[in-house]
Amino acid sequence: MLLLETKLEGKTAYFGVARECVRELRYHVGGNWDYHKGCFDHILCQEGGETIYIRIPFSVIHGELDHADTFIRFDKPFVIKHVVNLGLDSDDSSLLDATGFSQFQAPLDKDGHIENKNRWIHAGEEAIAEVLNCLYASEERKSG
Repeated sequence: MLLLETKLEGKTAYFGVARECVRELRYHVGGNWDYHKGCFDHILCQEGGETIYIRIPFSVIHGELDHADTFIRFDKPFVIKHVVNLGLDSDDSSLLDATGFSQFQAPLDKDGHIENKNRWIHAGEEAIAEVLNCLYASEERKSG
């Protein structure tokens, strides 16, 4: 895992605004959310069974998650690498697992070793800058 030093950490926003911004940038809400915290995930690179993600965690300040007017605070974003098993199993879902389409396959390594760390730190910082630009633009539209 590579922690990113960005201006996003500590920033607050309405969940609905943040969700729309990250959707435009092809992020999705991570699967392990609850009503008090969650994360936005985006694939930076996917090759074979290895996927490098940027993850933007956030905490709920006021309200409950999944409501547009819930107020959230962003935590420290990071880059993480997942490695999945592309080998064939003998059960009915093996084709889905082998092609990478099974949503139920657990990664072999949820925090795999990341080669060329500077490259992925830079890519992560650029991705966060795009999120910040979208959030700032949304604030300007709202106040303008």
